[in-house]
Amino acid sequence: MAKSGVLEDGDGDPVVAAAAKVMELKRELQKIVKAIAEGDDVNLDALDKAHRLLCALKELKIKKRSLSSKIHDSSSLTVPDEFRCPLSEELMRDPVIVATGQTYDRPFIQKWLKGGNRTCPRTQQVLSHTILTPNHLIREMISQWCKNNGIQLPDPTQYSEDDGPTEADRDRFISLLSKMSSSLSDQKESARDLRLLTKRMPSFRALFGESVDAIPQLLSPISKSKSPSDIHPDMQEDIITTLLNLSIHDNNKKLVAETPMVIPLLMDALRSGTIETRSNAAAALFTLSALDSNKALIGKSGALKPLIDLLDEGHNIAMKDVASAIFNLCILHENKARAVRDGAVKVILKKITNRVLVDELLAILAMLSNNQKAVEEMVEFEAVPCLFSIMRETACARNKENCIAILYTICFSDRTKWKEMREEDRTYGTISQLVQNGTSRAKRKASGILERLNRAVNLTHTA
Repeated sequence: MAKSGVLEDGDGDPVVAAAAKVMELKRELQKIVKAIAEGDDVNLDALDKAHRLLCALKELKIKKRSLSSKIHDSSSLTVPDEFRCPLSEELMRDPVIVATGQTYDRPFIQKWLKGGNRTCPRTQQVLSHTILTPNHLIREMISQWCKNNGIQLPDPTQYSEDDGPTEADRDRFISLLSKMSSSLSDQKESARDLRLLTKRMPSFRALFGESVDAIPQLLSPISKSKSPSDIHPDMQEDIITTLLNLSIHDNNKKLVAETPMVIPLLMDALRSGTIETRSNAAAALFTLSALDSNKALIGKSGALKPLIDLLDEGHNIAMKDVASAIFNLCILHENKARAVRDGAVKVILKKITNRVLVDELLAILAMLSNNQKAVEEMVEFEAVPCLFSIMRETACARNKENCIAILYTICFSDRTKWKEMREEDRTYGTISQLVQNGTSRAKRKASGILERLNRAVNLTHTA
């Protein structure tokens, strides 16, 4: 053990010193507990040492909490709301921006994401990716506020939530993977354990990235089956969910997607698993598709078709993950054509007409509207009256914007719909209202439609 008095070391940040000391004590305690558990006889000296370590750890935790509170909570100061992390409600040390534009303190949002969450805690929107971008402006403002108020803000690089895998973790990891080639009961037990461990422990997710054989070993029970009916449904669900957990770890995304059997097995799971398995397979594809290279790989593999089929089936538990996966994949231009070819337009319009998942599916339809074949199908499947009815009903500015963007493309692609659009605006003022009250993009699109319709009328009168 290190000498006492580390907390009073004036050369560095005392909270960092406390955190380092806690980490050191935890490692030493882990070794002693392992020796006690594996020994043939009870070692009293080891028990005494473990007790002393626990007492020291408790004392350090209390001191660390006290020191942190001094940094974050001054009795005479109120931290501005914009400087507080929405998750911890404390002064942010390392502010980062998530995909929705919200700012959080890095260790707290990392913990949120490592827990398997894929939504923004504040807005509840699905995150299109899990990349964390430093918010330098807020960081600078916090630093200046701390300086003005005599508060020391530690260097964010000195903080880490994850101590990395221990030797005990590695031994257990190897043991569980080896059982995936054993009896059915061993496979089922190991699959369940791996699912739980990769959900709770980031270190276990990281272990899969250390060996190219780890993922094939995980998948061996379902990859060697001759048909989906031969796979035990609970074990398939546990293995697919483990893949989802692995894909949340950013460093694993490329490895997981490029392991040859992963995407085909996820596609099989979309078609033939339990609804939980199918939903988690869609979620895994969504998470993996955060990388552009993975978007291309998944699209080329033909995964859009089973995703669209699952969307068509309409299971509530799976719909959001499926829509998120399709949206992410269609960001890549080549995948838009694949989605249209695989029947996305008809399925999406049917769901929107029935007012199912309107926000998410309108966003996908708007993305597809720059594909000529998609526009032709939208006209064929009566998209125009459907979109106008949504615009009249909804108070959501983004939905109105997506609707008018789609209608703009249809207007400039198919003159047979001009009469219908003129009558809609004459009766309800649907387009004209957006010119006045829409988002900037909606105003441009609505104005463009009216100009085109008015020009057509003028030309007719001139003729």
